[in-house]
Amino acid sequence: MPVIDHRRRRLGIAAGTALLTLTVAGCSGLGRTAVGPVIYTTERDAVIMVNSPSVKGCHRLAPAGAKEVSNETLIDIILYTTPNCTGRGTTYVATTLTDVNAASALPWRSFTTVH
Repeated sequence: MPVIDHRRRRLGIAAGTALLTLTVAGCSGLGRTAVGPVIYTTERDAVIMVNSPSVKGCHRLAPAGAKEVSNETLIDIILYTTPNCTGRGTTYVATTLTDVNAASALPWRSFTTVH
């Protein structure tokens, strides 16, 4: 009888290890984020915070755009004057830095991450 208990214990450990491995593998597919916030001020002086945005894709800012953007994430971002992260006139904002638009400049409408 002790032999059977020993086999069950090993089988239980093996099954637990397999489930743990599957769980960790499943969580790794959730996608990476830029840890920390991107904080921006709109043309109407509203302060908006986007916390830990995904490192993939284009992120739209408020429809009216932003006149000041602070990158408090752990990775750099690129600001665009278009809502779809295309076009010329981009600005590179390194981590922990802030960009303030000139009064005559177009507002920032979207951003992507650099990874």
